[in-house]
Amino acid sequence: MKFAVLDFETTGSQPADRIIQVGLVIIQDDYIIDRYTSLVNPGIGIPSSITSLTGIDDEMVKDAPELDTVIGQMVPLLQDTVLVGHNIAFDLAFLQRALDEHGYFPFDGKVLDTMDTLRVLFPYLGSLQLNMVCQSLGIEHERPHQADSDAEATALVWLRCLERLQSLPLLTLQRLSLIFDEVTSDLGWFLHEMKAYKEMFTSVDTEEGRYFRQFAINVDEWGNEEPVREDDEMQSIPDSFAEFYEWLKQQLQIRFESYEDREAQVKMLEEVEAAFEEGKHLMIEAGTGTGKSLGYLIPSLYYGLKKDKKVLVSTHTINLQEQIRERDIPLLHSLFPVGFRAAVLKGRSHYLCLRKFEHKMNLQDFENGKEDRITAGQMLVWLSETKQGDEEELHFATNKGNQFWHTVASDSDSCLNRACPWFKRCFYHRARHESNTADVIITNHSMLFTDTKAENRLLPSYKHLVIDEAHHFEEVASKHLGIELFYGAFLNTLWWLYKDGRSGQLSSLKARLQREESERAQAWSGVIDAVIPKIVAIKEQWDELAELLYQLLASRSDPSQTEGGQLVFRIKKDQTPSSWDKLLVLEENIYLNCSEVLKKLDKMLSEMKELQDEQDLQGVVTDIGGTVKELYRHRDNLHFFMTMPDDNYVYWLEGGQHNKSKSLQLVCVPIDVSPMLQQHFFEVKDSVIMTSATLSVGKSFGYTCEQLGLEEVKDGSVQAKLKTVQLPSPFNYRQQALVAIPRDFPSIRGNSGEKQFLDRLTQSLAEVALETKGRMLVLFTSNRMLKLTHAALKEVLSPFGIQVLGQGVDSSNRSKLTRLFQNSPASVLLGTSSFWEGVDIPGDALSCLAIVRLPFQPPNHPLVEAKTENLKKLNQNPFMKLSVPQAVIRFKQGFGRLVRTANDKGIVIIYDTRVIDTTYGKYFLYSLPGPKIEHMPTNQLVPRIKQWMGESDV
Repeated sequence: MKFAVLDFETTGSQPADRIIQVGLVIIQDDYIIDRYTSLVNPGIGIPSSITSLTGIDDEMVKDAPELDTVIGQMVPLLQDTVLVGHNIAFDLAFLQRALDEHGYFPFDGKVLDTMDTLRVLFPYLGSLQLNMVCQSLGIEHERPHQADSDAEATALVWLRCLERLQSLPLLTLQRLSLIFDEVTSDLGWFLHEMKAYKEMFTSVDTEEGRYFRQFAINVDEWGNEEPVREDDEMQSIPDSFAEFYEWLKQQLQIRFESYEDREAQVKMLEEVEAAFEEGKHLMIEAGTGTGKSLGYLIPSLYYGLKKDKKVLVSTHTINLQEQIRERDIPLLHSLFPVGFRAAVLKGRSHYLCLRKFEHKMNLQDFENGKEDRITAGQMLVWLSETKQGDEEELHFATNKGNQFWHTVASDSDSCLNRACPWFKRCFYHRARHESNTADVIITNHSMLFTDTKAENRLLPSYKHLVIDEAHHFEEVASKHLGIELFYGAFLNTLWWLYKDGRSGQLSSLKARLQREESERAQAWSGVIDAVIPKIVAIKEQWDELAELLYQLLASRSDPSQTEGGQLVFRIKKDQTPSSWDKLLVLEENIYLNCSEVLKKLDKMLSEMKELQDEQDLQGVVTDIGGTVKELYRHRDNLHFFMTMPDDNYVYWLEGGQHNKSKSLQLVCVPIDVSPMLQQHFFEVKDSVIMTSATLSVGKSFGYTCEQLGLEEVKDGSVQAKLKTVQLPSPFNYRQQALVAIPRDFPSIRGNSGEKQFLDRLTQSLAEVALETKGRMLVLFTSNRMLKLTHAALKEVLSPFGIQVLGQGVDSSNRSKLTRLFQNSPASVLLGTSSFWEGVDIPGDALSCLAIVRLPFQPPNHPLVEAKTENLKKLNQNPFMKLSVPQAVIRFKQGFGRLVRTANDKGIVIIYDTRVIDTTYGKYFLYSLPGPKIEHMPTNQLVPRIKQWMGESDV
């Protein structure tokens, strides 16, 4: 097969735009056999934006051949080829226009897009940008956005795709060619050709051992594992932890030449082990660079192995879970003197249900056409490799991929358990089995609370718990111990039951029943016919109720007051809006209709269960049963929200400004979760370790203790069940970080205050960015302010070649923005909420952090408001008890973005003068880990930064 890999550079993307450079690479029999490249004189001026992107200007193309000459040289090269390109639709449109304009026939060969092929063949790729693809695949790409270099890189990527296709198990290739129809798509034709080629040369299929139920999978049955250690091996572990750690340190010194003890980490190891040994709870604050993960994993493993106890580690983010799995556990496996098992367990919906996936593949059930087929293809390739079956390993390029995943994800309601033909290869049950046999289990806060709600049936029983990122524990508890109902979740459940005559579980069940002659089958068909109008009515009533709730939300909410520009409106039981009675009638109708549908379906399903084996209905009955349970939950959650039966909950509506009722969310959250945390964790566990870089406020743990329902007792108390420890930072902040506060900066008071503040802010940020050559992260608390600053700053900095990136402007994806920032020679990154923590930009990429406003939560947020009311009832000052501590912890998280390694050096500018003008400001500065703090007039900022960054005394 012969391929022509094409790339054009153009003056823009509209039909009137012209080609300015051509790159063409010819591949035959897996080798590059020819290349063609030329600049093209477009006959029009090249826009400056294109010049800055490609490096091609008017001067370079002045003497280049015109397009008719270039096309004439290209046409013979394109004969009898398959055209390939990265986002080929763009290049193909320009090619066809050029051929037509210069009197040639249009290109009528097959056309393939590397982006589609990459998505299927490399399902783990996080970005499809050509440069990022090359980085991931280890391909050199010297001059991005120049046609010859792009075409060369794309050709090398295509060769990698061909190699990958040929290495796939034959069964996977056969399955892929079934998904993509060769008649209707060129990709289908190509996969069919590749399958035929592989079949021709495969006399003995070496992969057959991995085949199960006509799928190539990379896992054997679980439950047959060999023990990782013999009982007598435990004798080799010293009885004292100090002795064991000395031995371990020697192993680390052998492994890492530059290894040296970190005082804070050693202290953490000792404190964690002592807390386990003495059966105490420990709250331990450890800053960046301490090595927290090893600080708790080493003593957890030592204690767990010595005492034969299971230790559970919970993180806030899946990211940190993955980091521990990928980085820390393998290191500890190689260091520890005995074998141990570590398991990672996530929420059930993170795992693929093989039965549902098989069902979907066999039915060719692809609701979103090509998008679903690509996602299914991705998952087939991934199945031949994955050992975990965890969605984190997959990257879906669109939201439709996530929708597809939702239809094949594991869930408890539709699980056949041991009756499932896939049970012994099931990814979720494998993860459960591994956690049951593990010495240490890595899970996350969400899973911990899901387990609590499921009466501890999901996680194995444990008495020793480590909570990392513990400053989020109370917030996650509120969310999970409360109730949320999304407009789309309710709608999807109704749609899964019945969407139209062809799609939906009831429609496909009815189609099966109609093939049966029996009276039973006819009776069940009658039940389905009876409930369908009711389901349609529920959907219409839910649409009407959601629309009215959204109107209420939009009319009563001020988006400028919320962090993410979301609309938020609290519903109070004693002050319901005047229209509430009408809404209650609608909800009552939904409740009654749901109850009627559920009653009929329950009865039908229980009859079917008795006969399901005879009629092979088990999978269908289980799936519908799962959807029925979900409908029960939605019905009850909606009823709970509308009737507000519990005064200990706060109730509110939330939604986006633009996508109307589709974004509606109903939230009910317990105002105080500390009694539940006591009941489920602190009273019943032998030892709970809580750690984070930000647990204290002004050197005291009082606020965090109160949130969790614990009593703070200073070090040294014998009776206390809880011990609190603050570890010194391993970094020399006095020499590594300068905090600069422009003391004459305006505040945001009065009507004209904001405009004056923003004008001065833009001017100051621009001056600083020019001095630091970008390399600057600016943290906002308001989306609106970020967007206004982004536009003004871009205008000022663009002429100097400094890029301005804004969260929610250039992209909403945090990882993508961070990557763009790190890969750009000079840029300023503006971020709101999610950028205040968890963003890691070590080294020279970041040398200046600007904090625009202190991160106070909006006082009118329903949960903050309800907690404030409670504190007032207790005659306490809510501002000092709640608002300030919350903001200080967030502020410390933001500050922590600057210094990530012992060699980082930089500046933090605080544009909010409340840190020096108010009595509470000292709590913010006093909570920082000892940087140099100076205040000065705004016009002194740049000279001081220049001086500070020039001092090489780190």
